[in-house]
Amino acid sequence: MVANLKIAVTGGTGFVGSRLIIALRAAGHEVRALTRRPQRDADGICWIAGSLEDQAALDRLAEGAGAVIHVAGVINADEAGFEAGNVQGTAAVLAAAKAGAAGRFVHVSSLAAREPTLSRYGNSKARSETLVRESGLDFAIVRPPAVYGPGDKETLDLFRMASRGLILLPPEGRLSLIHADDLARLLIALAVSDSVPRLAEPDDGKPGGWTHRELGLALGEAVGRNAFAISMPRAALRLGALLDGLVRRDRAKLTPDRAAYFCHPDWVADPGLAPPPGLWAPTIGAGEGLRATAEWYRTAGLL
Repeated sequence: MVANLKIAVTGGTGFVGSRLIIALRAAGHEVRALTRRPQRDADGICWIAGSLEDQAALDRLAEGAGAVIHVAGVINADEAGFEAGNVQGTAAVLAAAKAGAAGRFVHVSSLAAREPTLSRYGNSKARSETLVRESGLDFAIVRPPAVYGPGDKETLDLFRMASRGLILLPPEGRLSLIHADDLARLLIALAVSDSVPRLAEPDDGKPGGWTHRELGLALGEAVGRNAFAISMPRAALRLGALLDGLVRRDRAKLTPDRAAYFCHPDWVADPGLAPPPGLWAPTIGAGEGLRATAEWYRTAGLL
């Protein structure tokens, strides 16, 4: 394991990326992070102004980096948006990593990449993985399951439903969870350790993942309510996506593309692809993590 590396990060202003930067700085690493917007200077971090469309900025970001951790990606978009953000964006960061002779490339993908025909999002993530594998770089690919934690806005609607006592969920199925801080620790381990798996599917350590009913009960406990969880039929979820688009337009959380992969019954991390215990293990259980997330929402005035 190499200590005190210079590590380049994309997506550092997002939910997972911001938690990653906190963890990197706490571990003593020098951080370079890409940003579209001006950021406050801080010890141990150099902000690089630019975007995934700015090759010169990406080259500055990756130059001399011991590792590049590519977190940036698009989760809500049309086909062109997924192509630009997840495929072309990954290709550009890979090119910068090659030009800068980066020691390792850590790519944040998604469990959705396992089923590329289900959604445009999953297809774009699968194609990004292919680019990484064919890059010739020393790499590690991570497929996180559902990521949550303080600062996350994607799961806010679930917590709000739980606080009202009724949670509407996709059709019956199972899923895995992971806290963002546990994911951040894994990304760092993959960046700095000598021997790492090429592909990893981490989770919170719950064997077989969570049924939707179990998740509903856990959300209710997190907000202090006896919440009732209902699994919606596929047709209702598709209708919900249509209505969300009409009401919230570009801010819609439930798009037709997301509804398509939400309806898949198995988003459980493959235990055969779990990171080796000597490299990483989850430390934050869902009970603790969901309660802390609910408290963050309350403090932020969102719940």
